[in-house]
Amino acid sequence: MNYKKKTVVVHNGLNIDKQYGCVIPPIYISSNYSFKDYKKSRKYDYSRKKNPTRDIIQNTIASLENGIGAIVTNSGMSAIYLAIITLLKPGDLIICPNDCYGGSYRLFKSLLEKNIYNVHFINMFCKKTFLSALLKKPQIVFIESPSNPLLNVVDLPFYCSEINKIGAISIIDNTLLSPVFQNPLKLGADLVIHSCTKYLNGHSDLIAGAIITKQNNLLNKLYWWANNIGITSSVLNDYLLLRGIRTLYIRLYKAQKNTLKIINYLKKQKLVKKIYHPSLKENVGHIFAKKQQKGFGAIISFEFNGSNNMLKKFLQTLTLFTLAESLGGVESLICHPASMTHICISKKEMLQAGISNLLLRISVGIEDVQDLINDLEHAFKSVHSIM
Repeated sequence: MNYKKKTVVVHNGLNIDKQYGCVIPPIYISSNYSFKDYKKSRKYDYSRKKNPTRDIIQNTIASLENGIGAIVTNSGMSAIYLAIITLLKPGDLIICPNDCYGGSYRLFKSLLEKNIYNVHFINMFCKKTFLSALLKKPQIVFIESPSNPLLNVVDLPFYCSEINKIGAISIIDNTLLSPVFQNPLKLGADLVIHSCTKYLNGHSDLIAGAIITKQNNLLNKLYWWANNIGITSSVLNDYLLLRGIRTLYIRLYKAQKNTLKIINYLKKQKLVKKIYHPSLKENVGHIFAKKQQKGFGAIISFEFNGSNNMLKKFLQTLTLFTLAESLGGVESLICHPASMTHICISKKEMLQAGISNLLLRISVGIEDVQDLINDLEHAFKSVHSIM
C-alpha cells in the first residue's frame, strides 16, 4: 500500500499546526499579509487570491477527486461560470444537457441570449444525438451524470474519449454522487464540478462550489481567473466545509442504505407511477452506472400518480421530509422541481427534458429509515382520503 498517498495528515489539514500542535487547523481570517520587505512578498499576500485555510480545503477536495488541484468558489454556479470564462472566447460553442439542474440551464441559456457564447442543448443520454452534436466542434461539453432531477446516466468513459478526440474540454458535474461514489477524472474528464453546498458539506449551512482538474495548464488558468473575477470562497465557509467533509463517507453510505429501502417501499405504492434511481434496471444508463459508479447515490425522483390537489395534500402532510430546494444534507428533503429548482425553465423546455408537473425529488438523509417510511406512509394515506 502506498502509505504516503493514503495518509489523512497530508490531505485534510489534521496535525499540521507547528506553533501549538492544534489537531484541527486554525482559521486564517486575515484579508491581507505583510510583505517581508520592499518587493518581497510572502507565500500569501491577499486572501482573495490565496489563503492558508482555503488551500487546505482545496487540497482535500483535489485529493478526493484524484486531481492535482482544486479551486473552491463562493457557489456551485460560480464554479461553472469560472470554467466558462476561463476556457472560452466570445462565440465559442457549449454543448450541454437539456435535463440538467435548473440553475445550470438558466446560466447557459442566459449566456446564449446575451450572444456571449453559442449554446446547444441536447438529449445528452442519447449517444447518437451526442455524437451528432460533436460534429458542430464545441469547445466545451458539460455533462451531469446522474442528471438532476431525472438521474439519467451516460457512458462517461466513452463520452470523455469522444470529446477529447475533437480537442474539446469535458466538464462533469459530480454533485449528485460526490467523490464517494464516482470519480470522473479517473473516467477521462478534464474538469469536475461540485456544488459543495450539497454532499461535500452535508449540513445545509453554507454555499460554496469547487472545480477540480488533473491538468496543470487548466489549473493555472482557473486560479488566475478565480482571483481576477473575485469568486473565491470565504474563509469561514472553507473551515465549515472541511469539517463537513470529515463525515462525508459515513453520511453517504448511511443515506444510500436508507434510499434503497425507501425505493423498495415506493415500488409498492399505487400513488407512485414511476421511480427514477440509477440502481433500477429500467433507469436510463443503469448499465453504465454499474460500471463507472461505486454506488447509486441517495437521490430519488418519482412521478406522483394523482392530481395536483392530491400532490399538494401529500406534501402538506409530510413532517420529517422538509419541502425545500437543495440536497445532500443530513436531513431528508423533498422538492417539486417544476415549481422550485426548475421554475426558471419554460414548460415546453421541461417537457422536452421529461420533467413533469407531478415529478418529485427526494434527497434522503441519515435519519432512522423506518421513521422516514412511516412519514411517507402517513402522507400517502392522507391522499387516499380525498381520492
